[in-house]
Amino acid sequence: MKDRLLQLILEYAFKFSENAEFKLVHGGMSRFYFNCKRVTLDPEGQYLIGNLVFDALKDLKVNAVGGLTLGADPIAGAVSYTSWLRHAPVQSFVVRKKQKEHGTSSLIEGKVQAGDRVVVVDDVVTTGGSTLQAVDACRAAGIEVLKVVVLVDRQEMNGRENIMKEVPDFEALVTRDEVMELYRKTVK
Repeated sequence: MKDRLLQLILEYAFKFSENAEFKLVHGGMSRFYFNCKRVTLDPEGQYLIGNLVFDALKDLKVNAVGGLTLGADPIAGAVSYTSWLRHAPVQSFVVRKKQKEHGTSSLIEGKVQAGDRVVVVDDVVTTGGSTLQAVDACRAAGIEVLKVVVLVDRQEMNGRENIMKEVPDFEALVTRDEVMELYRKTVK
């Protein structure tokens, strides 16, 4: 499954340039760009991601999986659906980028509450900022974050290290180095 996911990421989500021409969310420039929505919103991508992430959390006895909208949403949904099919249901949740100004003013949506144990997911990690925003929101709501699972670790800007300072159990399904290795094999 991982090999096929890697192929999908290379084919649909990855761009590379010898020059740093891709502007990233944090404002920096990079030679690598990942638009993982083209994989996380794809039916085959959701099947693969749902199974791989579920396998990464199935032994943790978690209540839910989720993260900061928009990157985490399709991942969390795929994992929750997979968990139901595998007879070990795990809820999904969404962390808003900012608190609602109406209704219940919830920052976190879904069937999660204080005391729950969760895994935070994200599509791409560079600095770890969006992932850590989700971790902070969970903790502020009294939710215990056991692990972080990301689709792609860009291996830039200390994202993995920044996250591991807060959540030591960190796993990336795919790394930039793995994508580049496959890229070099296919470009020749």
